[in-house]
Amino acid sequence: MKIYKILLLTAFALLAYAPAKAQNNNVRMLSLADVVEIAKRQSPDALSAQHRFRSSYWQFRNYKAGFMPMLTLDGTLPSLSRSIEKITTPEGDIFSERNLASYSAGLSLTKNIGLTGGQIFLNSDLQRIDLFKDSVLTSYLSSPLNIGISQPLFNYNPFKWAKKVEPLRYNEAERRYLEDVEQVSINASSLFFSLLDAQIRLKIQQLNLANNDTLFQIARGRFNIGTIAENELLQIELSLLNARSAVESATLEVQMKTFSLKSFLRLPDEMSIELIAPPGPEAPVIDAQLAVSEARENRSDALAFERRMIVAESAVNKAKTENRFNANLYAVYGLTQSTSDFAGVYKNPQDQQRLVLGLQIPILDWGLTRGKIKLAESDRDLERTAVQQQMIDFDQEIFLKVMQFNMQRNQLAIAAKSDTVAVKRYEVTKQRYLIGKIGIIDLNLAQTEKDNAQQGYISALSSYWRSYYELRKLTLYDFVAGRRILFNFEDVPDVN
Repeated sequence: MKIYKILLLTAFALLAYAPAKAQNNNVRMLSLADVVEIAKRQSPDALSAQHRFRSSYWQFRNYKAGFMPMLTLDGTLPSLSRSIEKITTPEGDIFSERNLASYSAGLSLTKNIGLTGGQIFLNSDLQRIDLFKDSVLTSYLSSPLNIGISQPLFNYNPFKWAKKVEPLRYNEAERRYLEDVEQVSINASSLFFSLLDAQIRLKIQQLNLANNDTLFQIARGRFNIGTIAENELLQIELSLLNARSAVESATLEVQMKTFSLKSFLRLPDEMSIELIAPPGPEAPVIDAQLAVSEARENRSDALAFERRMIVAESAVNKAKTENRFNANLYAVYGLTQSTSDFAGVYKNPQDQQRLVLGLQIPILDWGLTRGKIKLAESDRDLERTAVQQQMIDFDQEIFLKVMQFNMQRNQLAIAAKSDTVAVKRYEVTKQRYLIGKIGIIDLNLAQTEKDNAQQGYISALSSYWRSYYELRKLTLYDFVAGRRILFNFEDVPDVN
């Protein structure tokens, strides 16, 4: 029965294709698989999905780059100053004109420490000052090597939480990209079946027009010999006029739906397309528990739930650590030398050390710290409740979609059988009318039921495919191949 339906629908498409080809050789026959593949490659939705994923990819690259050593060159060439300033002399403080130029260059290597939230650094710099008086006085200050650390001791560590959140965020983006691609398939299939339905409606109306024209010619002959009444002839003529109007409306609908599909696929305006009706998906009856399990394992929302809870815990930790006793350690060990001659600026450098321990001790804040902590904890508990409810809704959504898909299998089989019965009944009714056994009302009723049954089959087929693609999106699982949907993300432009 399924093979019969495919052949019937394909025949409709080919019949519609034949006259068009005579007028325009630029006609392209497209199956559902063709439309989906083109949409995934060049539709606006597919390109938007690529841009969103590319943004997430570079955000993740930036996060990883933040833990790599950073080499920086700083320079001032030159800084000129002419002013009247207060200076100290053996006789006391006086105001005096100063005219000088300063130059500096420094090379620094820094690296963030993810485990502790601090930073280590290594730098080397050279400074020169030219003081203009009656003569030029020049002096140099060099720091050939400095090594140090800047470390908050009890403060919030953003690097620690970023290491938990950012990989999850990127994996979430990968899965969301796959979901976006599956959404492209859903949108493409909707436009495909919308046009296919319009094309088949047009073909049905064209066949009805041909049938009504034949019946009108026969009825007119019968009327001339007095075997039917004028009322029946007028009824058949009215059916003929309605059929002509229906053909014009169906033609316009085909043009509008064709424009929508070609716009989505970004196909040339001059290209004519004809669609080939697909069979139903070859997916077996789907087990709801398998679908729920795969969705929990593969879907981006599953990672989003985990990420949201980590972010909420991070906010609580930040509220607790940033509003209490804190200490910051800054330590440097290096070499330095100062001379008036560049040739000796790096000779016999002296060592230098610096150690700073800064403390922050809140004494009176009128409950501000406690309020911030309670607010963060309340937000965390609220987020936990929301996530728990969404996880329940998550499982229920998958379960209902599986039930809907399995039901669509039966609905499609019923629609196919109804179409077959309606076509056969129409043919029998038409023959009985031609031999005068029944009236025009029964014939019109059989024709209406035939048309509705054919369109009902396309509607059931469309719903079946949509349910299939929606399940793929919700689970990121290929139920035909029996495996998780895979994708090489390096194929996305500008992500490597």
